[in-house]
Amino acid sequence: MASESVRGGCLCGMVRFTVTMPTLFCAHCHCSMCRRNHGAAYVTWIAVPRSQLSIEGGADQLTRYESSPHGSRSFCSRCGSSLFCVLQEHPDIVDIPLANLDEPVDRLPESHIYFDDRASWTVVSDGLPRLGGPSGLEPTG
Repeated sequence: MASESVRGGCLCGMVRFTVTMPTLFCAHCHCSMCRRNHGAAYVTWIAVPRSQLSIEGGADQLTRYESSPHGSRSFCSRCGSSLFCVLQEHPDIVDIPLANLDEPVDRLPESHIYFDDRASWTVVSDGLPRLGGPSGLEPTG
């Protein structure tokens, strides 16, 4: 059971934040930008309205990178941990890597998004819905 709020932070501990529940979603993203940014087969994200994210420390260590014409990613300039992603289409929503939170949130991963963009060596057998297509969010069959 998740708390009403969950703390999180970067690898070096310089950037600390609190996320107030409820989350909007929790999904595994297989897009090539997430894979490269995190050095992993996929990244598990949660999303919350910006008003539910509070930076408690290290705000001056955050560096924002415009990763595409559609959005930006913020990371700790000291240790390089990827912390936040904001899409221009939804500027009031912040995506946060689930692995950067200290405790469970209010939901488990619900789907795989951008699944048809996944790494060819990735084996997924969890039974969660697989979404893809141009939006990354369409049923793949």
